[in-house]
Amino acid sequence: MKYIYKSISIIFLLLSTLEGYELVPIPSEIKVYTPKVYLGKKLFTDPILSKNKNISCLSCHNLKSNGADTVAYTKGVDGKKGQFNTPTVYNAVYNFRQFWDGRSKNLKSQALSPIENPREMGNSIKQALKDLKANPTYVREFEAIYKEGISRDTLADALAAFGKVLITPHSKFDQYLRGNKNALSKKAIRGYKLFKNKGCISCHNGINIGGNLYNKFGIYVDAKSKELGRYMITKKEEDKFVFKVPSLRNVALTAPYMHDGRATSLKDAINIMSRHQLGRLMMADELEAIVAFLHSLTGQLPPIVEDIHVLSK
Repeated sequence: MKYIYKSISIIFLLLSTLEGYELVPIPSEIKVYTPKVYLGKKLFTDPILSKNKNISCLSCHNLKSNGADTVAYTKGVDGKKGQFNTPTVYNAVYNFRQFWDGRSKNLKSQALSPIENPREMGNSIKQALKDLKANPTYVREFEAIYKEGISRDTLADALAAFGKVLITPHSKFDQYLRGNKNALSKKAIRGYKLFKNKGCISCHNGINIGGNLYNKFGIYVDAKSKELGRYMITKKEEDKFVFKVPSLRNVALTAPYMHDGRATSLKDAINIMSRHQLGRLMMADELEAIVAFLHSLTGQLPPIVEDIHVLSK
């Protein structure tokens, strides 16, 4: 199957080079924060959903920095390490699937999985709903929004509503795409051209600069991944070591990289991707330019997270 993925990469590379395939800016802002969004925000930051009442979504997804974590594997309930490197929740609404293995099709279907994951919150949905229903404030807030009050569906819906507004607009690159050609340095512009011409854009494209397709990790060189990716979901041989391509938005903030956190810097990540996915090496000056481009993808945190307090670990 690796030859099929090689062929696909070559085709995308030719298309991106010959047709000048461009990236897409994200919306400048989310204009409306509804009561449902604020309820989702409250739930996201409340450890009430976890088994031991010590872990919240915010514990693993630091909204005041990168929407993810700064270690390869985040510790969840009872100090258990997660299976994958924590992905950022910022701009996740633009991903075509959620999780590294793509097992959830959207934010709503993803929302409850961490609650039941024994390595994350370690709870059951039944118990989480019971705890919420025992809280008069949550009962009032849910009933004010949802006719059915607190349920599995409304819990997922509220969390997803908050997730949808976690976008990071106004990056220098988005300003550049909107016509401000002075938004990027000469080095970053060269990095963008290299990003396209080297073939990085064959997988990292679209509004989220990634997050819109699957690819095998280790097309040209065996990546020696301990995790099997999509194979664990589909049990198809061709899906071994296939993962969702991550978004590169805010990538300068989200180290370590890859599904297993093996790369500790952007240079490490670029070298790994170049060797394993593109079958080529980068020169030192090319690395510097692409790093400069990737730094231009850092956007602004949404106003809704300004009052969130994050405890240091």
